[in-house]
Amino acid sequence: MQKVEAIVIRERVETVIDAVEQATGHVGVTVVEAIGHGRERGVTHEYRGRVFESRFLPKAQLLFIVPDAIVSDVIGAIVDAAHSGNESGDGLCWSSPVENVMHNRTGASLEEVETRV
Repeated sequence: MQKVEAIVIRERVETVIDAVEQATGHVGVTVVEAIGHGRERGVTHEYRGRVFESRFLPKAQLLFIVPDAIVSDVIGAIVDAAHSGNESGDGLCWSSPVENVMHNRTGASLEEVETRV
């Protein structure tokens, strides 16, 4: 099993989730609101003649736990759907291995549930 995490702009959350579901059939996701910045270091706004700097930009963190076999498909779907066409600020996507993933309600491992379906 792998944990795929992605930081995306908020406007792309639904698009990314739909793209992953359409590309792989995987439907489980956790969404966490986040703020941060990368190389763009925030944005500058002008309001009524005054300049304001927003150092941190609104983002969302998406977490998917997926079988090893579909990790590259999930990452590909995320990267394609999260791309906004802006020069920067579209976020990142990465994966890391996870072990002992268990359902809280049943106590069954996720691998057991995946093989039964």
